[in-house]
Amino acid sequence: MQITDKIQDFFERYAFGVCAWWGKKLGIKSARIRLFFIYLSFLTLGSPILIYLIMAFILEHKYMFKLKRRKTVWDL
Repeated sequence: MQITDKIQDFFERYAFGVCAWWGKKLGIKSARIRLFFIYLSFLTLGSPILIYLIMAFILEHKYMFKLKRRKTVWDL
């Protein structure tokens, strides 16, 4: 097994799932979203990678960001 195969296997197993989550929400294939991130990273010198990591952090810790919804005014 070559080093590139090991790297690819690592990212396929332990990726954050941001592209899959966006693809599910928007109804787009996650492969297209990944290509968008790659092309945008080349054009803007890597700034989408930072955005991707922030989204991955939020996605991994989304239980911390959810607000409790009140059903009625009387639940105050």
